[in-house]
Amino acid sequence: MSLTQRPFNTHEFCTHDGVPLFYRHWPISSGKSRGAVLLFHRGHEHGARMAHLVDELNLPDFDFFAWDARGHGESPGARGHSPSFAHSVRDVQTFVEHISTRHSIPEQEQYVIAQSVGAVLVSTWAHDYAPKVRGMTLASPAFKVKLYVPFARAGLQLLHSWRGLFFVNSYVKARFLTHDPGRIASYDSDPLITRPIAVNILLDLYAAADRVVADASAITLPTQLLISGADWVVHHKPQHLFFERLGSAVKEKVELPGFYHDTLGERDRAQALAQVRDFVLRCFDQPVPAVDLRMADQQGATAEEARRLAQPLPLLSPKGLYWSATRAGLRLGSLLSDGLRLGRDTGFDSGSTLDYVYRNQPAGVPLVGKLIDRNYLNSIGWRGIRQRKLHLEELLCQAIQHLADAGTPVRIMDIAAGHGRYILDAVASSPITIESILLRDYSDINVRDGRKLIAARGLEGRAEFAQADAFERSSLAAVTPRPTLAVVSGLYELFADNTMVRNSLAGIADAVEPGGYLVYTGQPWHPQLELIARALTSHRQGQAWVMRRRTQAEMDQLVAEAGFEKLTQRIDGWGIFTVSLARRKVAQ
Repeated sequence: MSLTQRPFNTHEFCTHDGVPLFYRHWPISSGKSRGAVLLFHRGHEHGARMAHLVDELNLPDFDFFAWDARGHGESPGARGHSPSFAHSVRDVQTFVEHISTRHSIPEQEQYVIAQSVGAVLVSTWAHDYAPKVRGMTLASPAFKVKLYVPFARAGLQLLHSWRGLFFVNSYVKARFLTHDPGRIASYDSDPLITRPIAVNILLDLYAAADRVVADASAITLPTQLLISGADWVVHHKPQHLFFERLGSAVKEKVELPGFYHDTLGERDRAQALAQVRDFVLRCFDQPVPAVDLRMADQQGATAEEARRLAQPLPLLSPKGLYWSATRAGLRLGSLLSDGLRLGRDTGFDSGSTLDYVYRNQPAGVPLVGKLIDRNYLNSIGWRGIRQRKLHLEELLCQAIQHLADAGTPVRIMDIAAGHGRYILDAVASSPITIESILLRDYSDINVRDGRKLIAARGLEGRAEFAQADAFERSSLAAVTPRPTLAVVSGLYELFADNTMVRNSLAGIADAVEPGGYLVYTGQPWHPQLELIARALTSHRQGQAWVMRRRTQAEMDQLVAEAGFEKLTQRIDGWGIFTVSLARRKVAQ
């Protein structure tokens, strides 16, 4: 297959889990490089199917890159399979990082063009990782695939739970993708077309698309959306909803009557590509300042959501009766389940509850109590919390290694440690000597139990636990010796007020030496917010546990304002909890 007139090279990059993925690189053909355009192909296809765009977009002073997603094209893996959709989303982040380091093109000088399933991958990445690329074009994102069999999604979920992994073959014929005879013929004869898709990826695709469309306000990148008017493959309505909800200051919707699903490969694509080219150049000619989210606690989607959840429901309304019954059920369950009882006694957001969730050992009245407790501990929020602990330990060990490599003493401070289990577990797994560990918390119960944990680990000489306020800037700034690694986990998610968070982060910045590190968590999404607000109580004198989500972009802006530069991030497979590593900037 003749790809383009512009010469290209082939490479591999190593993903986060060690899998080498294939990609093509078309260097600039004239002038000085202005940046890079990254191409993400449809499901079932591969990067060569988008190679025609390199010439047709007529951007000679831009490098172009096109990957073959895992399980597609020249990349390894079972055809149409990935361990999870979240794995593939993280592959996008790893690819962007690779281009930054291997090809010396910073993230801020990259632009993304993605189609169909690739567009869902990219929009999920934009939501979850809050990248700083110049912008993105999404062509016919597959937010809702047309499944012509009734109840197909529910049936696939049922079969998956029963059979485990299996594959579904695409029903789509090339003639329903494009009117271009050449594209139809090449699709039908291409040996690298992957017709199967793993059922786990298909189901994950639906879940991720639902989340991203519902929470598109979290995406603030300049975004161009192309909608094919005669698309046989995906529904239009979620695409329009996504665009309406986008939080981007610059966004453009292009509707293309008569176009089939292969928007960028249609017969009359020149009209669409002219608009893509124009949007790309505008993003580079006049870079758009980032949407300022530091006041998102006062106005915006998450502030409105939190205010709505804080409003009491009429007792006799259907929803009021439902949540009253739910609370009654939890009260009854707490008589049988140790976890529910601890949550009611100390707050479902308390350090004691989190430590119980980390231990993940169901307890209660024999049989029924333990069964209730197992169901409680298996709730999606607590599964996400345990994954967050693993990510915390991973990035803590990474920061410790960075400090050791630089010959810097490792002095750890956790400003709201709960019982401190995740810190002590991370320290235990690291071969590097830790000079000091300071755990702080406002709760006297957490301080008491944390000191017991320190004693049980035999760390009295190196670790101490102090009662202190994580939002008191002067107290944080006065810590001695100055920490080289600060940690704030699960704290800011409990407080809606950004003034408090900014004050706390400023205190951390005062305390941490330049060149030191900060590990921080976030909660950009949660599928059980209403359950938590209507049925669970907080550690704050039994108040309702109403949370305001912070988008990842908002959390990163607050951290950047305090003088830290984000280096990397982890997120669970459900998109609930993030853990990020940042470095304290050194004065120039």
